[in-house]
Amino acid sequence: MRELDLLLEHFLANGYATLDASGREAFETLLGCQDDTLFGWFYQGEVPDDAELAALVERIRSDFGLLR
Repeated sequence: MRELDLLLEHFLANGYATLDASGREAFETLLGCQDDTLFGWFYQGEVPDDAELAALVERIRSDFGLLR
């Protein structure tokens, strides 16, 4: 999905470098998730069960201006 590509590219350019090792590991895990799952997390307000992933999703949504 193009929306997800733009979102993740934006984060890579503007936020990835500030992640610690566990945050980078969470990002790798995030990249392995299905597009439908990612779309739910980023655009429909669903929350991952994993706390580390949930924090990363919230951060990416915030950085991209998706929090309501």
